[in-house]
Amino acid sequence: MKILLPVDGSECALRAVEHLISHSAWFRDLPEIHLLHVHAPIPIGRVQAHVGKETLHAYYLEESQASLLEAQQKLDAAGCAHTTHIHVGQPAEVIAKLAAEQGCDLIVMGTHGRGGIAGLVTGSVANRVLHLASCPVLLVK
Repeated sequence: MKILLPVDGSECALRAVEHLISHSAWFRDLPEIHLLHVHAPIPIGRVQAHVGKETLHAYYLEESQASLLEAQQKLDAAGCAHTTHIHVGQPAEVIAKLAAEQGCDLIVMGTHGRGGIAGLVTGSVANRVLHLASCPVLLVK
C-alpha cells in the first residue's frame, strides 16, 4: 500500500498525519508513505531581476522543510517510515501527478490548509485533487 500524504504545515494537514498514524491498523502491512510539500511558485519575472536561481531554490527548500518538520516528527515518533518530496507548482496538480507517478493507492490530506482568501476565489486544493486524482482521496477535517 502506497499513500501520498501532502502537508502544508497547517493544523488541518497535521490532523491528516495524526489520522493516518492512528489508523495504521487498517493496513495489513505498514504502508509506504510519501510525504509531500508543494510550494506555490513565485512569479519568476519580477523575482529573477533581483534574486538568482540558487537563492530562489534555497528559499523554496527552506520554506518547504519548515512546513514538513512537524509532520516528519509525528511520523518518526510513531515509527512510520516515509519518503519526503518537495515540489514547486500548483498544489493540486502536483499532488495528483505525484500520486500517479508513485503508483499511490490512496491520498490522505486535510480538507483545507493555508490557502485563506485565495482558496475561496480559486476553489480548495482538496476539491481540485478530488477531481484530478486517479486514486481514492481520504479528506480529514
